[in-house]
Amino acid sequence: MEQIGEANLTAPLLQPNGSVAVDFSHESSESDKKTRKVVLRIREIQCASCAVSIESVVGDMKGVESISVSPLHGQAIIRYNPEFINAKRIKDAIGDLKFEVDEFPDQEIAVCRLRIKGMACTSCSESVERALLMVDGVKKAIVGLALEEAKIHFDPNVTDSVHLIEAIEDAGFGADLISSGDDFNKVHLKVEGLNSSEDATIMKSYLEAVEGVNHIEIDEGSHKVIIAYDPDLTGPRSLIERIQEAGHGPNIYHASLYTTTRVRETEQHHEITAYRNQFLWSCLFSVPVFMFSMVLPMFSPVGDWLSYKLYNNLNMGMLLRCVFCTPVQFIIGWRFYVGSYHALRRGSANMDVLVALGTNAAYFYSVYIVIKALTSESFEGQDFFETSSMLISFILLGKYLEVVAKGKTSDALAKLTELAPDTATLLSLDVDGNVISETEISTQLLQRNDVIKIVPGSKVPVDGIVIRGQSHVNESMITGEAKAVAKRQGDKVIGGTVNENGCILIKATHVGSETALSQIVQLVEAAQLARAPVQKLADKISRFFVPMVVVAAFITWLGWFIPGETHLYPRSWIPKAMDGFELALQFGISVLVVACPCALGLATPTAVMVATGKGASQGVLIKGGNALEKAHKVKAVVFDKTGTLTIGRPAVVQIKNFSKISLQELCKLAAAAEVNSEHPLAKAVIEHSKKLHQQYGFSDDHLLEAKDFEVHPGAGVGASIGGKRVLVGNKRLMLAFQVAVSPEIQDYVSDMEHLARTCVLVAVDGVICGAFAVSDPLKPEAGRVISFLNSMSISSIMVTGDNWATATAIAREVGIEKVFAETDPVGKAERIKDLQMEGLTVAMVGDGINDSPALVAADVGMAIGAGTDIAIEAADIVLIKSNLEDVITAIDLSRKTLARIRLNYVWALGYNVLGMPIAAGILYPFTGIRLPPWLAGACMAASSLSVVCSSLLLQSYKKPLQVQDAQGRGDYLNYV
Repeated sequence: MEQIGEANLTAPLLQPNGSVAVDFSHESSESDKKTRKVVLRIREIQCASCAVSIESVVGDMKGVESISVSPLHGQAIIRYNPEFINAKRIKDAIGDLKFEVDEFPDQEIAVCRLRIKGMACTSCSESVERALLMVDGVKKAIVGLALEEAKIHFDPNVTDSVHLIEAIEDAGFGADLISSGDDFNKVHLKVEGLNSSEDATIMKSYLEAVEGVNHIEIDEGSHKVIIAYDPDLTGPRSLIERIQEAGHGPNIYHASLYTTTRVRETEQHHEITAYRNQFLWSCLFSVPVFMFSMVLPMFSPVGDWLSYKLYNNLNMGMLLRCVFCTPVQFIIGWRFYVGSYHALRRGSANMDVLVALGTNAAYFYSVYIVIKALTSESFEGQDFFETSSMLISFILLGKYLEVVAKGKTSDALAKLTELAPDTATLLSLDVDGNVISETEISTQLLQRNDVIKIVPGSKVPVDGIVIRGQSHVNESMITGEAKAVAKRQGDKVIGGTVNENGCILIKATHVGSETALSQIVQLVEAAQLARAPVQKLADKISRFFVPMVVVAAFITWLGWFIPGETHLYPRSWIPKAMDGFELALQFGISVLVVACPCALGLATPTAVMVATGKGASQGVLIKGGNALEKAHKVKAVVFDKTGTLTIGRPAVVQIKNFSKISLQELCKLAAAAEVNSEHPLAKAVIEHSKKLHQQYGFSDDHLLEAKDFEVHPGAGVGASIGGKRVLVGNKRLMLAFQVAVSPEIQDYVSDMEHLARTCVLVAVDGVICGAFAVSDPLKPEAGRVISFLNSMSISSIMVTGDNWATATAIAREVGIEKVFAETDPVGKAERIKDLQMEGLTVAMVGDGINDSPALVAADVGMAIGAGTDIAIEAADIVLIKSNLEDVITAIDLSRKTLARIRLNYVWALGYNVLGMPIAAGILYPFTGIRLPPWLAGACMAASSLSVVCSSLLLQSYKKPLQVQDAQGRGDYLNYV
């Protein structure tokens, strides 16, 4: 495992992509915390009197604390209290003075996530997006239909989450706040003894004195305190202790952790329950209507009583059907009226409009039949009450099954969130590192630098570094790696993994939202919310689909009604107890209902949700639908060498002595010269020297001191050691200092380079005494991965800054034919652009800071999980395991997902393409087969359900390539 130093203890293992961090500054007083600043550009300020008039008007507004207008710069700096006024009102006030005020610059951007209720199809999600984008201050809004969430980037000087929720509710949908951008480092506490405003004031003053506390919210009614803090400076336990210290005399405060309920699961359960109950209530009334209409009249004399006439031609069956259908239409079906009203008010149409049109046409025509039968002795007509009630019942059944299935699309993500254990064993140590006490506490109370004991069989609660003991840890739940990984002092451990067979002590380095597990969940949630480009097709279709369906239904009705009235088709086509108008009406309603585009809107987001969740569980983090879609087109994969194709930890594999100097002396001189160098090759030489000293019992007590140390970039180092001038570096360094390189040495260097080894030459007083052959071993799976990519018709290319001989040798060993060597970071990006100019979709796989330009330039950037934070942030896909087989997994998963999305479109459009002509009666003249409206409703429900179930099949995805680690991976022999 990779050893980490002290500098890495505070660096996150994964950086979230596209997130907006909210920087809390340390204010000195409560008034400062409430004050905000906005800078406005004001045109047409011609003199100082203009500035004075603006200052006097705005300065007198309630909530404005200060204003400074500069006529020279044409701008105003205003400090205000957002509790009394907002930036928009200030801007409007200046505008009323006939000055033109520019749009607010993006001085501060906040992010919040909202749960959206009531979305049925793509047109609904588009309506929510439009409503949000119309709010002043909103910069960006993304609404996910399948996830039922919205992520909004906005200017907090102009608007806030309350106004955003109001805008969504005005558009006819429900909304609840899930989180805001400053929620990541917050602790929720319940405080006993918090009974008055005086208590709140005391508590606030004590908490404000704690370094690292950024914001405090106190709710006296519910006895809750929410504190935003900097985890580098304080933590939950320190805050709880501070609250309890605030108690004195009769006022004693006791704070405990308050765990907020999982809103998503709760709301999902409520939604499922609501649809189930609505469906059962609908069945309670619809089944009798169906029995009175379709079943009992067929069994004489059992159903004869339904024909009993109550008044004129109104019979018992007709009255009962009307009585039982009415609650279904207006009480249970009220949700369709509400949805239709809001959709039409927005100038759009959705599923609710189609259902409302269809059921109302059937119901009110049936009411007309009842009235005619009640007032006439000779009128005979057929009512369609069963059409209305059964249609609503089947739609509710479909929605119920759909929400149950949709709940399973985020199962993988839910399993990830549940990996972290609820409790941890916290240790107290004395100055000598001895354990004083053990305490079992909630994982949420852990703070950075806490020492935690992990016993065999228990889960690691947070990310940390092993400080004592050794064990094997199963990381499969995070990385997908089935084999347990050995852990010893200095190794990293990831929260949520399982300790198998040894007791280890770890120091917490990342807690709360900073842990790798939390960041994985955040990345996957962001990916699931992002809209894939392929979804644009569904959005375009849905936008015009509903109006087209309404027109098609009307044409269908006319197409059957007019020929029926003009006797263009035989009277025998019309069923008994029905006339031409009624037959035409049934065909029109069936077209309305069967063509609902709900399934079309679910085709892409459900597949992306399942795929990104499944990818995360396999160790492949895909940052959104865009990356997922592009990856399936990849025709060339460009690999960095060091740390990507190779292990990334150079090791000395051979030492060659060219003089009579002893091996011990050669190693000591080389190590002494290299000790001040940060180069990976230098570290390899030092590490090998230490191993030899331990192996042969050499003493390290007399480490030689280097004087006059010099670094020669790209060549090596030089130093004076024990009165001798020592040079350690490559052949270029030797030639620069006129050190003779004999043919024997040249042959040796050449041989090593062809074996993909780098030679580090050691010269003492102008004579080369020896050479260290350093190799960065290939990853065991590299060759098989390149071979498998070739079988997928994907070409593999290597780009590296190393010399041509080493690069060519490495490429030949793994099977790569095309190599770009001695290339700087900008050159790597240029090579990728050249490949793109050839018409290739290029993926770049890298791990270092120098790979970041190439990762951004590539169509798909893939970062090795053990690489730098900058590389991870620049990439579209993160391979957590640092295993090259996941390059194949990412591409293959992308291909499978896009194939599934296309199949989903076939399911969604197939129902419409086949169902609409049948519903319109195209088969009726030839076969007598027609699609009754209630059966059309069942088909519509089945289309949405089939699409969601089709996406769920991605849960069974298996990796195409599984590379078994060779025994002793990472342990390479050193030859002397």
